[in-house]
Amino acid sequence: MSKVIWIGIAGALAAAAAPPTFNHDIAPILYKNCATCHRPGEVAPFALLTYQDAAKRAKQIATVTHSRFMPPWKAEPGYGSFQNERRLTDDQIAILADWAANGAPEGDAAEKPTPPTFTEGWQAGQPEKVFTLPEKFSLAADGGDQYRCFVVPMNLDHDVYVKSFEFRPDNRRVVHHAIVFSDPTGAARKMVRNGNSYPCFGGPGFGPTGLVGGWAPGGSPAVFAKGMELTVARGTDLVLQIHYHPSGKPEMDQSSLGMTFGEAPTIGRGLVFINSRAINIPAGESHYVVKTGITIAQDVEVLGITPHAHYLGKDMKIDAHLPDGSITHMIWIKDWDFNWQGQYRYAAPVPLPKGTHIEMRYTYDNSAANPHNPSNPPKRVIFGEQTTNEMAVLFLQAVLPRPEDVPRFRQEFRLLRMQQFLGEAAQPAEPR
Repeated sequence: MSKVIWIGIAGALAAAAAPPTFNHDIAPILYKNCATCHRPGEVAPFALLTYQDAAKRAKQIATVTHSRFMPPWKAEPGYGSFQNERRLTDDQIAILADWAANGAPEGDAAEKPTPPTFTEGWQAGQPEKVFTLPEKFSLAADGGDQYRCFVVPMNLDHDVYVKSFEFRPDNRRVVHHAIVFSDPTGAARKMVRNGNSYPCFGGPGFGPTGLVGGWAPGGSPAVFAKGMELTVARGTDLVLQIHYHPSGKPEMDQSSLGMTFGEAPTIGRGLVFINSRAINIPAGESHYVVKTGITIAQDVEVLGITPHAHYLGKDMKIDAHLPDGSITHMIWIKDWDFNWQGQYRYAAPVPLPKGTHIEMRYTYDNSAANPHNPSNPPKRVIFGEQTTNEMAVLFLQAVLPRPEDVPRFRQEFRLLRMQQFLGEAAQPAEPR
């Protein structure tokens, strides 16, 4: 073997054996997957933009990514393809662990990528209309997290067609996530006692609800394609459910929602709302299963999915059983965490033909081993919207071929919901 060849092989082996460095290997991972939240002024408790930021937390980064606690993305791969997925690959997780184990070297400065830049203010551009919380909300320095519903009148004297919406947190240190509902009935106003808001841990307290969308750190504004605008009827109120977590000092927040508008949609839009009230979880039960489902009566395409439970939820699996016998896996969350719930938007609409049976299977852990259990010792838990109750809820944002299909869809869906409710009443859930 010639000397030149040997030197080449030795160099390649040395390069392969060299530990990863921040500039060459780690910065690209952090900039793409973490920096949207881990930067000054955002909700994360520290930044991860510089070598100094990351190096002193190298072991922590390795630990939380190995457990997949971070980045906060709950949907399992292979069970739905979603927009803006924040999931690290196994190779990326291994590189982060290897870097920490080798002392977190910085590497050659010439190899460092350019740090990301972020748009300040409205991410999707200036909205046509901004709806702001009527008054500042005061959050104490400490105590438990708060879930607050704010009623924001839209003051519409005519129907509008929403082309995009963007939730903009005012105080990112304390706003954990938000879910936006529409209320054309005035039901939310009746729940307000003082000011313009009311506590709402589980849901907004009225239903069936009009789910507009949601926001979580790292999320992007919702922009609807032409013809798929969201119709909002005149007289509708917005209900912004905001999850706050204390920062250690008194804080104020006055978040807002921006919208742009388009033309009347050429397709129909419907909300598939599935839930089960048959929840009766004995104290200490670590594997309690709730199953329910609905068979849809029209062809639809599903744009997004939002599963929901409380602190005892641990596993959520939603499948669509098609008339031809095939199964479309809608989503599977194996380690549900109430504090990291979100709305999942599909990368492409999921077609579900008439006769498809949507089945949801939720599993709950009411044992002392569940670190999220709000009761110590555990207590029997039934259905309800309070912190110590449980829920089994699923929202599917669906579109129909034509706007004219929506009234019939809603009527048929109400009948299906009534049949489901009567069936559950006749056969109450038992521990499994």
